[in-house]
Amino acid sequence: MLRGQRVFARAKTDGTLLVERGRVEIRYRPNDGRAYRAAASNLEVVSGAQLLADETCSPTDGSRTPSPQPQEPRQGVPAGWSAYADGACSGNPGPAGCGVVIVAPDGKLHEGFEYLGEATNNVAELMGILRALEWTPPDVPTVTVHTDSQYSIGVLQKGWKAKANQELVRLAKEKVSARRAHLVYVPGHRGVPLNERADELARQAVETRASRKADLGST
Repeated sequence: MLRGQRVFARAKTDGTLLVERGRVEIRYRPNDGRAYRAAASNLEVVSGAQLLADETCSPTDGSRTPSPQPQEPRQGVPAGWSAYADGACSGNPGPAGCGVVIVAPDGKLHEGFEYLGEATNNVAELMGILRALEWTPPDVPTVTVHTDSQYSIGVLQKGWKAKANQELVRLAKEKVSARRAHLVYVPGHRGVPLNERADELARQAVETRASRKADLGST
C-alpha cells in the first residue's frame, strides 16, 4: 500500500521489499510499461500478499518513467505567499495527520502539523490544504498551495463531484474561493524538497498523535 493505494512493489525472494537508496521500484498497473520509485518508508506490505513472478509486470523501455511534471502557476497569479500541504494515513482509514510548510514572500519557512484521529488519506490531504489556507495571513491577496493530491485538486478546483467527505469538501472549496487560492500539482515522493517536508510533518503528526499550528512569528 502506498498512501492508501494498492501498488506492485519490487521484492526479494523472501518477500521483503528490494530497497535501493531508500526507494523501491513500484508499478501502479502491471502492463503499462511504467515504473516509478517510492520511498520505502511510505510503503506497507499487505498482509498475505503473494510474491509474484517478474513476468507479472511488463518490461519498461529500460528507463523509469518519471511522475507527471508539476503544473506551473497560472499567468497573472502574483508572487507572494505559498504553501506545501500533504496528508498521511496509517491504514485507510486509520490514524491520520496533515503537514503544512508555509513560504513567506521573503523566503522564510513556517511549519505546522495536525493529528486528525481516525480518517482516510483523502481527508488528510483536504485538511492539509484547508489548514494551509487558514494559517496564512488573512490579508494577503492570494495563496498558492502545492499538493500531490489529484483528488483534492479535482474536487476543489476542477468541478469533480465529491462522493464522500462532502461537508469537508464544501468547507475547503469555500476557503479556496475566499482566499483566491490556486492549487498546483507537485509529484509526490519525487524529491520536491518542501513537498517531502510536508509529508514528514504529516507522518510526525500520526506518529506522535500531536498537533502544532504554524507560527508565523518564527522561522
